[in-house]
Amino acid sequence: MEDDASIRLRTRDICTNLTLLRHVRAANPDAVLIYKPHPDVEVGLRPGSLSEARRWCDVIAAIHDPISLINQVNEVWTMTSLLGFEALVCGKSVTCLGLPFYSGWGLTRDRQEVPRRHARPDILGLIHACLIEYPRYFDPVSRLPCPPEVVVQRLSVAANLPQPWYLRPLAKIQGSFASQAHLWR
Repeated sequence: MEDDASIRLRTRDICTNLTLLRHVRAANPDAVLIYKPHPDVEVGLRPGSLSEARRWCDVIAAIHDPISLINQVNEVWTMTSLLGFEALVCGKSVTCLGLPFYSGWGLTRDRQEVPRRHARPDILGLIHACLIEYPRYFDPVSRLPCPPEVVVQRLSVAANLPQPWYLRPLAKIQGSFASQAHLWR
């Protein structure tokens, strides 16, 4: 998403989807390029859709499961997307054109100078740091801090609970407000 803080603050030369696609095509002229737009871009909530995308990529994978796409590709190129972290977790090669949190640890090919990192974790170390050690989780039942295992247990139980009737209309209302976010950003 081109108006996202990670793009505005963590990229230098390549900071639009079109520039990303041009760069990846130039670096990989014979590759089959699959472009996965951000979900908010796909539904029109954020800027970044590309009318010219087909000129630079072979497939636009809108409304596709990102993990199934990752499992079908050899590598992922990204500016700062979380999709790059997911690709690392899936064992794929990742090239970063910006500075996402997972770049600079020796696990990605970084095309932008990265501030010096002192540690060199393996992928399991990075996953542990990002999902277990660094975050602080909150238990909505006890209303106290909790370990990640409690959150996973709460989510697994919640997934099986019936949803209140008003959640779907509420989500639609939230979506309509989100589509007007440019008015207050």
